[in-house]
Amino acid sequence: MIRTISINEFFLLSESVPLADVRTPAEFAHGHIPGAFNLPLFSNEERVLVGTTYKQVGREEAILLGFDLTGSKWSGFIKHALEVAPGKKIAVHCWRGGMRSGAMAWALNLYGFEVYLIEGGYKSFRRFALNQFLQPMELLILGGRTGSGKTKILHELALLGEQVIDLEDLAQHQGSSYGTMNKMIQPSQEQFENNLAFQLKDINRAKRLWVEDESRNIGKVTIPTPFFNQMARASLIDIHVELEQRVGALILEYGSLDKDFLTACTNRIHKRLGPLQTKQAIEAINEGRIAEFIRIVLVYYDKTYQKDMAKRSGEKVLRIDIISQETAENAKQILNFTNTIPATAQA
Repeated sequence: MIRTISINEFFLLSESVPLADVRTPAEFAHGHIPGAFNLPLFSNEERVLVGTTYKQVGREEAILLGFDLTGSKWSGFIKHALEVAPGKKIAVHCWRGGMRSGAMAWALNLYGFEVYLIEGGYKSFRRFALNQFLQPMELLILGGRTGSGKTKILHELALLGEQVIDLEDLAQHQGSSYGTMNKMIQPSQEQFENNLAFQLKDINRAKRLWVEDESRNIGKVTIPTPFFNQMARASLIDIHVELEQRVGALILEYGSLDKDFLTACTNRIHKRLGPLQTKQAIEAINEGRIAEFIRIVLVYYDKTYQKDMAKRSGEKVLRIDIISQETAENAKQILNFTNTIPATAQA
């Protein structure tokens, strides 16, 4: 049986159904619905051939070429689908719900699968995703200078039952020049948006949602404008942590990183850091004086943070001093502090 459903209806299904994206590997890599698996009808090169035939010769010739190209692949498609969906219940989509997903749905149905065909395909999901950023949210921003432990506190707040989205995890970047930590690979801009929208769809918008204070750009990806504008208008809990505690936390994070990586990242901010400070920071890196390197670059990052804070409405910035070195205790302190603030101050 083939049942055509909207992307909204798919997300509301009472059971988890594997989602097959039959677009090419290149299309899938550029952006896909989170959780989907790639079951490409055509390779990247084959899709170009079929598309060119469609435009230059005609629809029927393109269909015949498509069958020629996929003729020996159909058993492989079905075997792959069985591996992912052994219960023979599966959803399928292509770019806009056209011939590719239709052909795959037909073959899987013929074999005995119960198939959900996503109406409008990936294009409909993109509309759904972009719409998520337009919806009003009760955002609360967790701010603080570099090394304050904001990300760890966010995770503790989640354990305490708060709604949390970790933007840096979605971006696979920690926000600074050193943000990839020499290991993280960032998603495409489109995939970052998809991942964020996928989490936002499950948020209770009547309750507050915590996110970390971020610049518009997190590494190479950009926070969607409507969502970033809501972040800019939201109240910010500004946590203050003593310098030495921040330095100690950053030593644990950056102390084991490759010296060449730290040097390259430092050189990228040399214009903002200044020639003397850049030279001193790199010398400290090479000599293993990580604490000194961190103190030097923190001067720049602290100034940047102050400038960003000055752009916010003073009544929207709520300061709290953090003294514990235990993340769980800090999360509880922040939560208790936040719960004493009138709702009007958080709006």
